[in-house]
Amino acid sequence: MEISIRNANQKDYESLLSLFRQVHDLHVFERPDLYKENSTPVDEEEFNNQLKDSKQHILVATLGPVIVGVAVLKVDEIPENSFVNARKILLVNSLCVDDASRKKGIGRKLMQSVLDFAKDLNVDSIELGVSESNQNAIHFYESIGMATKNRKMEFRLS
Repeated sequence: MEISIRNANQKDYESLLSLFRQVHDLHVFERPDLYKENSTPVDEEEFNNQLKDSKQHILVATLGPVIVGVAVLKVDEIPENSFVNARKILLVNSLCVDDASRKKGIGRKLMQSVLDFAKDLNVDSIELGVSESNQNAIHFYESIGMATKNRKMEFRLS
């Protein structure tokens, strides 16, 4: 069956909720000090607001009629100042391929669509955050040509 990529629509919410849960559950597992358990990490109103926001975009990957992946994107414009150059960035706020559908090229096809979309938007870069403990994701992103830009570090005091 062929992998297809398309823009999300309001009817996709229920199908996407399980993917949003998979991402959120991973975050809760890795950092329960930061993330709360929540069976509805993205409520329907928030989802619909994202669809209406011209700076946000949601792409879905399908195998036949079944949604098996999602990329939640946001365009961010950094204004020039005395310290930095102006930049336009496409942030990948979330990327998920359903656990049962991994290792089938879905993530690669989804990220290729993100890359094509970014070129159409004429952005300077595509950026995302990934947990240091999520080695599978890091290896995936490196395998498609992404490189570490910077690292966020912390002292955990509580």
